[in-house]
Amino acid sequence: MEDVLDVYKRPYDPKRPQVCLDERPKQLIGQTRVAVSMSPGKPRRYDYEYRRNGVANVFMMFEPLAGKRHLKLTKRRTKKDWAYCIGHLVDEVYPDADNIVLVQDNLNTHKKASLYEAFEPAEAKRIADKLEIHYAPKHGSWLNMAEIEMSWEDVGC
Repeated sequence: MEDVLDVYKRPYDPKRPQVCLDERPKQLIGQTRVAVSMSPGKPRRYDYEYRRNGVANVFMMFEPLAGKRHLKLTKRRTKKDWAYCIGHLVDEVYPDADNIVLVQDNLNTHKKASLYEAFEPAEAKRIADKLEIHYAPKHGSWLNMAEIEMSWEDVGC
């Protein structure tokens, strides 16, 4: 726990952004009926009936000190999906960063070894070398600010 808290005490550095990562499945639903339009004093209303359209995985990358959020959607949450998400983080979201300080949970897919399953060894090493990984402790995932950012869904918002 102290390791993650020490990361959060660091000052903002755009060359070493602190990024929290979490993921969760999301049920994809579609409406079966047209919503009732809003009118003065009445919000738009939707029927409780819906159509199931499968499931997707949402990766949330949250940089709390800059207030930035990035999402990456995948069909599943495999080692390769995590690796491609990290490749996206390194090459597209923070291409100018010297190093990315990454806080995440200790899921079996969240390892540098996963990069080697998705990329050629030289490419995997290049991406891995840009990461400073810190794991939230078991039963302490609440320390991961990306999980907190995604928790709005759990309270019915």
